[in-house]
Amino acid sequence: MNYPALKGEVSLPACRQAGLQASSFSGFHFRRKRRDIAAAEINYIMLLEIKNLKVGVKGKEILKYINLNIKKGEIQALLGPNASGKSTLAQVILGNPKYKITEGSIFFNKKNITKLSPDKRVKLGIALSWQNPPVIKGVKLSQLLKEISMFRGSASKHFNYEKQLLEREVNVDFSGGEKKMSELLQVLTLEPKLVIFDEIDSGLDLKRLGEVSEIIKKELLAKKVSILLITHSGEILKFLKPNITNVMVAGKIICKEKDYKKVLKTIKKYGYEKCKKCRRPSI
Repeated sequence: MNYPALKGEVSLPACRQAGLQASSFSGFHFRRKRRDIAAAEINYIMLLEIKNLKVGVKGKEILKYINLNIKKGEIQALLGPNASGKSTLAQVILGNPKYKITEGSIFFNKKNITKLSPDKRVKLGIALSWQNPPVIKGVKLSQLLKEISMFRGSASKHFNYEKQLLEREVNVDFSGGEKKMSELLQVLTLEPKLVIFDEIDSGLDLKRLGEVSEIIKKELLAKKVSILLITHSGEILKFLKPNITNVMVAGKIICKEKDYKKVLKTIKKYGYEKCKKCRRPSI
């Protein structure tokens, strides 16, 4: 539903468009209605808008007419089999020049970022947690966090998490779980508006998965940071409960579902082949 902007005086046609009755113009009832609509309008502000996106690399088409909208403070999941294009989409949103956008556009906070460089996108508030982060020898994690911090003091306030990692070289001899935690700390330090987690649940046991999920809830979701959660197994969805779950197969988003449990149940029982046949229309 589209809500009219409520700045200054509100006209009768605008109120009718929002579904208000003429009686709402009297006293407290009208003021309450106006506040309710204003709050609803804020909830419907789109942070990320991807429109009819086609992407290729070395002449091969990978993503095909991707449409994806994420609201402020919303968490969406993106599931799909290996090599379906999930990680490619993450890289394209961040602006990796390896991938060529042949059609479509990407908007962030109403700004067209289709041709923006990765560093400018990060400054706007987009952060990516890598699936396979690189090893950085000679640089301690604490040093890296201070270096990438966008606001004075934002790095040190997250040092309570995984203190034993801070004085170790970045990802050198890190376990799978330690690498994921290192990525999470780096994301928190950037204080982003949108975070893309590329299979942050990969290789984590249930205990570590629970710990990571609690940090995401406390440090991101509670602060209305938007999240795109890319996952293959889907186990993390049980902890974070996305608003919308998308399924990508062969470079296309073929399903959007509000009930993540339905998606997980279908995939667990039938695999992604069932999703190909379903091709549920967009929400």
